[in-house]
Amino acid sequence: MEVTRWQEGESPDADALREALARAPHTFATWSNGPADTYATHSHSYDKLLVCLRGSITFTLPATGQRLALAAGDRLFLPAQTAHGAVVGAAGVECAETHLPPR
Repeated sequence: MEVTRWQEGESPDADALREALARAPHTFATWSNGPADTYATHSHSYDKLLVCLRGSITFTLPATGQRLALAAGDRLFLPAQTAHGAVVGAAGVECAETHLPPR
């Protein structure tokens, strides 16, 4: 699992992030949730690359007890079969993600 934090000063504009992802080698789908929405613990059969476009979301990893908070511009690489849940921040969240074959 790998988190890459936004390093370029102010929080990025969601539209600019979407435009940048449109030029990426993978196809990204977007989704959003309202404040305090939750995802129960689950896993996927594919590697996932997720980019937080606006708002915030915290991923929980029951196996390690880690909590990974993402804000606009942050990226999360989540390997296949990694059990995780999530809690959306107070302002809601919009994310883009792509599914990759397991490494």
